[in-house]
Amino acid sequence: MVRHRKVGHVQLKHGNNNETSSSSNNSESSFASRTFKVLSIWKTLVGFVCFLIAVYVGTLGYLETRVNTPFDNEKVVQETGLDVPQRYWGSYRPGVYFGMKSREPKSPVFGLMWYDLAAVSHKGIRHWCDQNDNLPSYGWLRHDGISFGEQSISDPPHTIVTSFVKTTGGAHGGHWTARINITAQNNANSHFMLIWYGALDESLGPESSRLWVEGGALMGHTPQLDHFRVTLVPQKGKIIHSAYSEAHAPGLHVLKEKFYSLLKVQKHPGFGRVAVVGPDEELDGKDKEVNFVPIQLLVETPFVLDVVYTTEDLPTPPLQGHDYQKALDEKKKMFDDKFENTFKLLEKGYPEEDVSIAKAAFSNMLGGVGYFYGAGRVQSQYTREPVPYWRAPLYTAVPSRSFFPRGFLWDEGFHGLLIGRWSVDIQMDIIAHWLDLINVEGWIPREQILGTEALARVPKEFVVQSNSAANPPMLLIQLAGMIRRNPELFAPDTTHRRTLERMYNRLKAWYNWFQTTQKGEEPTSYRWRGRDDDELQLNPKTLTSGLDDYPRASHPSDIERHVDLRCWMYAAADSLSLIATTIGKDPDKFDAVRAELSDEDLLNELHWSPHTRTYADYGLHTDGARLVKVNPKHPNESPKMVRVVTSPPQPRLVTSAFGYVSLFPMLLKVLKPKSENLGKILEDLDKPGLLWSPYGLRSLSKSSPLYMKRNTEHDPPYWRGQVWANVNYLALSALKHYASSLGPHSARAAELHSRLRANFVRNILSEYKRTGYLWEQYSGEDGKGSGCRPFTGWTGLVTLIMAEDY
Repeated sequence: MVRHRKVGHVQLKHGNNNETSSSSNNSESSFASRTFKVLSIWKTLVGFVCFLIAVYVGTLGYLETRVNTPFDNEKVVQETGLDVPQRYWGSYRPGVYFGMKSREPKSPVFGLMWYDLAAVSHKGIRHWCDQNDNLPSYGWLRHDGISFGEQSISDPPHTIVTSFVKTTGGAHGGHWTARINITAQNNANSHFMLIWYGALDESLGPESSRLWVEGGALMGHTPQLDHFRVTLVPQKGKIIHSAYSEAHAPGLHVLKEKFYSLLKVQKHPGFGRVAVVGPDEELDGKDKEVNFVPIQLLVETPFVLDVVYTTEDLPTPPLQGHDYQKALDEKKKMFDDKFENTFKLLEKGYPEEDVSIAKAAFSNMLGGVGYFYGAGRVQSQYTREPVPYWRAPLYTAVPSRSFFPRGFLWDEGFHGLLIGRWSVDIQMDIIAHWLDLINVEGWIPREQILGTEALARVPKEFVVQSNSAANPPMLLIQLAGMIRRNPELFAPDTTHRRTLERMYNRLKAWYNWFQTTQKGEEPTSYRWRGRDDDELQLNPKTLTSGLDDYPRASHPSDIERHVDLRCWMYAAADSLSLIATTIGKDPDKFDAVRAELSDEDLLNELHWSPHTRTYADYGLHTDGARLVKVNPKHPNESPKMVRVVTSPPQPRLVTSAFGYVSLFPMLLKVLKPKSENLGKILEDLDKPGLLWSPYGLRSLSKSSPLYMKRNTEHDPPYWRGQVWANVNYLALSALKHYASSLGPHSARAAELHSRLRANFVRNILSEYKRTGYLWEQYSGEDGKGSGCRPFTGWTGLVTLIMAEDY
């Protein structure tokens, strides 16, 4: 029994072991299964997370590159350089007093420097156009944008007249001759130091391009030009001493400084001690090539020098001496005839003196056209640091040779109004270059700083362009206006029609960029991006609007609505509708937006104040803000001015800032001719003490709290009361439009147009006679020019205003 029980027990125990083993195996299997599942899930999760990280990193990398990725479409500019021989050479260096270059990315450049020996210690060498030189006047008297120009520079006691005439032909750009005519007051004999130079862009390597002096002539070679020669041929006067140097300059932006470094004082028989250019010690035993050749001439005035550029392949003899003068006189006569044909100012009764000013205003616009090449610096929210844009050319007019010798997007829209009247070819070429700068997002950088010379003249804080920053689409509106005036030039199978067809996708992309990036929170509202509040500005600037310090909502926020941008978008939709129709595309999308934005009820709901009966921006605003001086926390710091708010901001219409922005529904012709609100705007225009002045429309009403107030300790008022030519042009254009439209306000619009035009033109002309310049802006108090000078950008629109050509 015991045995049996024992056996049984053993057997039972044995049976239990089988069950336990099976259970253990099942448990282990289950655990392994669960572990496998957990591991699988974990691996899947890790894989998924890795995938998400990869997608995120990839997307971020993709987004990072979009800001400097070109628009993926056929380039608008099809012919460049020698493909356009009539515009190959030109005065395409607007930032220097006189210079020549070709429309090549890597062009040799030529230019003029000078100084008065009697005054060199306190006047310095003239080279770049510089307000601090305080010249009584300088600028082009005539310039046709293609074949010749004539300029007068007053630098007492001397007057320097520079001119050039081109001879096209051959395979390498043809010939040109520049003449430099120097006289002293009362035609006296005086000593004058003249420097003519040739230089190569620093990007031109020694293997491709060279400069040297041979037989008294400046010789050179580039792949595009082959061999060329520049010969200096005196026509009148006496050369007392001449010298030259074959030198190496670190860049085009330091040519004057390099020339200074080459000067050594020597004794000259019969003249005395004189600083003479000598050898460049930097070339000794160093791996540097000659890229700068200054030729120095000590002359006695009156003195005339012909600078003759020739290529080897053009058999036509270059112009010089009497032949040059004859050709120049013929060009001037052709210019005068075409100018009168185009603008009809003599026919309108203007005296010769006033017509000469109009010619100068127009010629400085064309003479201010430059050719730039390089890469700007850009940034987006996805890039930690600024990145380079792609290297590209830009053919464009500049606002000011002395202060803004580079391209500005919305300025170019106004420049083209004038240039396009003279030459549709030139203006279409300019627009084509701008549109080739559009990126894959549809964004165009608003300020173009291309090349070392341009970069050297821009404050560091303005160099980097943000891809959230817009600029008014005036270039698009100006293009549409050119099509309306010249429909025959855009007919099927014409050159300009084909160019317009290449432009279309880029214009659409630019328009869509506005529609996606500048939308406001409310339907049909728009908001300028780029307003930053550092609490140091009385009213944070809106540089993107083009109106800089014009008062907006005091505290930037996402709820803002900007009435001017809404009107710009109406005009942009209207312009694209015309362009689409012209080239046979469907305009319906643009027509729908135009109709929506022209709905006065919607406009009034967003921007009309029933209380003041004016249009206004909307945002977080208070008028209780002022600048006060705050003592520093640390003894080494200086006191600074900061904004103090005495009453909290509230969401509201910014009605206290009555000025240019309030006029935009009229300026861009959004309002119907029968609109009651149009009548109120016209009534307000005529009220003394608001915007009307004897010199033009002020940018901000005298009743505004910020009228002529500084924005920071260092920023004087800019768009806070001064008279600006571009907006006065828009106002005159709008008044002419409403004067010729059937409606209850036509008579008043006509009368306002007549008086405003007379006031504006009279002041521009009188200030030019008084100061020798066109100015950036004009005082609403006494009409005096202010800002930078010469401002030969949109102030040149005075020529169109005189012609009543809108």
